[in-house]
Amino acid sequence: MVRDALRPLLDIFSYGMVPFLFAAIPLYAAAKKVKLYDEFIEGAKGGFEVALRIIPFLVAILVAIGMFRASGALDLLARLLAPATNAVGMPAEVLPAALMRPLSGSGSLGLVTELIKVHGPDSFIGRLASTLYGSTETTFYVLAVYFGAAGIKRTRHALAAGLLADAAGLLAAVWICRMMFA
Repeated sequence: MVRDALRPLLDIFSYGMVPFLFAAIPLYAAAKKVKLYDEFIEGAKGGFEVALRIIPFLVAILVAIGMFRASGALDLLARLLAPATNAVGMPAEVLPAALMRPLSGSGSLGLVTELIKVHGPDSFIGRLASTLYGSTETTFYVLAVYFGAAGIKRTRHALAAGLLADAAGLLAAVWICRMMFA
C-alpha cells in the first residue's frame, strides 16, 4: 500500500530536517559573512516592537473568541455542519477544532489537545486533528492582528483567500490522513 511505502521516507525526512536546519543556517550565514548573533538580536528587537503594536488587536480578537465559545455558538455550528463532515469522511469530533482554527491558534490547540487526551495520539482522530492544526491558518487572527497593526483597512480578498486556503488545508488533511492512517 502507498502508506507503507511512504512511511520510511517520511520518517527519514522528518527526523533529519531539524538537525539539517540547525547546521545549514549558521553555515550559510558564515559563508555570507553575516554576523548571525547581531542579526538575531536586531530581529528580536523588531519582534518586540511589533508585539507592542499588536497587543490591542490581540486582546480584541481573544475576547471575541471567548464570547463565541462561551455562548455555545461553536457547538451549534459544529452540529449544523456535521452532515457535511460526514460526507468528506471527517469524524464529527474534529469539527470544533476545525472551526476554531481560523479564529485562534491557542483555542484550537486546546481543542486538539483535548481530542488527543480523549482518543489518543495514535488514533485516527488524534492524527487528523494534529494534521489539521498544521495544515490550516488562524485566518481571522491574522486579519485582525497583523492587518490591524499594519494599518490596513481594506483587506480586499484576503478573507476569502484565507478561508479557501483553510478549506483546502482541511480537505487535504482529511484526504492524507485517510490515505495514511485509515
